[in-house]
Amino acid sequence: MNPWQRIAAMGAVCFAAMLAVLSTARAADDAATLAAIEITTPMSAPDWALLERELLRSTEAACREFYDRYFDDRGYLLCVERWGGDDGPDDAIECVADWPLLYALGCSDEILTLYRRAWEGHLRQYTLAKTVDVELARDGMYYKEFPVMFDWLHHGEGLTAFVFEGLADPSDAKFQKRLRRFAGLYLGEEPGADNYDAHHKIIRSLFTGSRGPLLRKATGLDWAGDPIDVEGRFEPRHGERTYAEMVAHFRDYNDIVGDHPQNLCATSLATTAYMLAHEPKYKTWVVDYVNAWVERMKANHDIIPTNIGLDGKIGGECGGRWYGGVYGWGFTVIQPQTGDKANRNTHQLGISGFGNATLLTGDRRYGDAWRRQIDAVNSHSRTVDGRIEYPTMCGDDGWYGYTPQKYSHGAANVHYWSMDKADRERLGDDPWISFLAGRAADHPAAALRGDLEAVRQRVAAMRADRTTPDTRLADDPLMVSPAAVTNLVQLMLGGIYPGHVASPLHARLRYFDPQSRRAGLPPRTAALVERLSADEVTVVLVNLDVVDAHSIVVQGGAYGEHRLDSVSVEGKGQKLGGRSCQVRLAPGCGARLVLKTARYANAPTLSPPWEPAEAN
Repeated sequence: MNPWQRIAAMGAVCFAAMLAVLSTARAADDAATLAAIEITTPMSAPDWALLERELLRSTEAACREFYDRYFDDRGYLLCVERWGGDDGPDDAIECVADWPLLYALGCSDEILTLYRRAWEGHLRQYTLAKTVDVELARDGMYYKEFPVMFDWLHHGEGLTAFVFEGLADPSDAKFQKRLRRFAGLYLGEEPGADNYDAHHKIIRSLFTGSRGPLLRKATGLDWAGDPIDVEGRFEPRHGERTYAEMVAHFRDYNDIVGDHPQNLCATSLATTAYMLAHEPKYKTWVVDYVNAWVERMKANHDIIPTNIGLDGKIGGECGGRWYGGVYGWGFTVIQPQTGDKANRNTHQLGISGFGNATLLTGDRRYGDAWRRQIDAVNSHSRTVDGRIEYPTMCGDDGWYGYTPQKYSHGAANVHYWSMDKADRERLGDDPWISFLAGRAADHPAAALRGDLEAVRQRVAAMRADRTTPDTRLADDPLMVSPAAVTNLVQLMLGGIYPGHVASPLHARLRYFDPQSRRAGLPPRTAALVERLSADEVTVVLVNLDVVDAHSIVVQGGAYGEHRLDSVSVEGKGQKLGGRSCQVRLAPGCGARLVLKTARYANAPTLSPPWEPAEAN
C-alpha cells in the first residue's frame, strides 16, 4: 500500500468513525427531545387489550391469505380487467385499501410489503389495460400512474390506500414523487391535465384525471365500460343481469360538466403533499378552493350546490338549477333491473375538503358551514300522520326523499372538530360516543369481538369463493376483504375512520415504535382511548409482555397536529409541550394517562416524531 492509499484508508476509517458518533449522537438527541414517562404499575391484562392484539394478529393473517388467493407474484389482481363505475380499476386496489392503515396501527412489516406489491402491480396492470369501445381509456386506463378521467367517488375509493401510505412510511421516494405529481394534476402543474380553473376556483368537470377533464355530456358507455357477457359468468354488484342493464344503469349519468362537491376529495392529495415538506402552494390551493365552496354555500341559503358552471356560477351547466347534475341533490334515476327509483345524491363527500382545510389551518370555523347546512336541510321537514319527516333530495318540485331520520351528513365530523356538546346531540345513539361519555363500558370488548367474528366470516366466504380469474370482477374480492379497522381507529386512536374516500385520518393520538423506528404500537402492547374533550384525552396503555419492557411514542394527532401540553399519570403531573412523548412500560405494567392538549396547534406533518417537522 503506497502512502496515498494509506492516507485514503485512514480517511475512510475516520469518516466511518465520525458517522458512528453522529448516529449515536442523533439517537441520544432523539431520546432527549421526547419527554420520557416511566410506567411501573402492574396491570392485569384487560380483555379489550387481549382482543385488540388478537384482532390485529388475525386480520394480518387473513390479509396474507387474501393476498395469496387473489393476487399473483407481480401484484396483479387475478380478475377480468374492466373500466367503469360498475366495476373498474378503483375496485381492484380498493381490495387492499386499509392495509397501510393496519400497518400504522401495529401490524407487521409484511402487511406493508404486500400492500406495496399490490400497489406497484396495480399501477402496471391498469396502465396496460385498455378499452376498445370507451374512448376515454383506449390508450390505457391509467396514464402517469393515475386514472385517465373519472369521478372522485371512484378516484377516492382507488386512492384510499395511497393516502394512508403516508401514515405508514412517508419516506419512500416513489410515494413522495407520486404524491406531488398526483396533487399537481389539480394545481395546473401537469401538461395535458387542465382540471382546475384558478380564476373561477372550480374543478371543471365531474370527470377529471391525468388526461384532464371531460367537457361533454357523459354516456352510459363512458360509465359502464366495454361490452361483456354477463349472464352465467359474472355477478355485477349493482345487481345487473345483462350488459344492457349495466349501460341502462348509467343512462341518465350525463350532466358532468362543471364542479361538484365530490371534487373536494381532490384536496386530500394536496393536503397530504403539504405534509411532506410544508410547501406553501399546496396549503394555499386547498384553502382557496374550500373557501370558494364556503362562499357558494352562503350564496345558496347555506346549502352546498351540486353544480357550478364553467363560468363559476351556481347551476351554470344545469340551467341555473343549484341542485342539478349527476350525483346532485336532484339526481334520481331508474334502476333497470327493477324499474324502481333510486336517489343518488353524493354531495356529502365534500365534507372531506372541509376537514382538510381544518387540518391545514387549525380553523374550526370550517365546520360552521356544514353545521348551518344540517340545520337548513332539516328546516324543510314536514309532518305526515303526526310523524315528522326530513328531506334528503331537492328537485324542480322542491324537497323530497323524506325519511324519519334527521339529515345528519357530516355531523360526526363537525362534532369531532368542535367537541361541542350541541354538536354531539346531532349524532343520536352511537355506542362509541356513549363509551367516551362514560357509559357503555363494555363497548370496546364487544366491538372488538364483533370484528373478530367479521374476520372469521370473511375468511370463510373467501375459502368458499368459487370464482376463477376469468369469471371474477375486480370488486368480487372486495366483498371478502378481511381488513377490520373502524373500531381500531376509534378505540386505539380516538379517531374517526374516514371510509374509502382518500381522506387523511383525523385522530386524537397515534403511536410509534421507537425501537424499530416505525409507525404503530410495538408488539405486545395495547392502547384504549377512554375519554375525549376539547382539550383533553384519556388513554390507557398496557404492556402485555410480562418479561420485557416496551416503549411507545405517543403523538398528538395522526399528523402531529395536536400539541401535548402536559400529562398526568396516577395523579402525578408532568409538563410536555411538544407533539409527542415517550412512554416506557415495564413488564406487565400499564397506566391511565390524562393528556392536556392544544388541538390543531401544529402544522400537520408526515415526519415521524424522531425527525424534525418543518415550520409552517
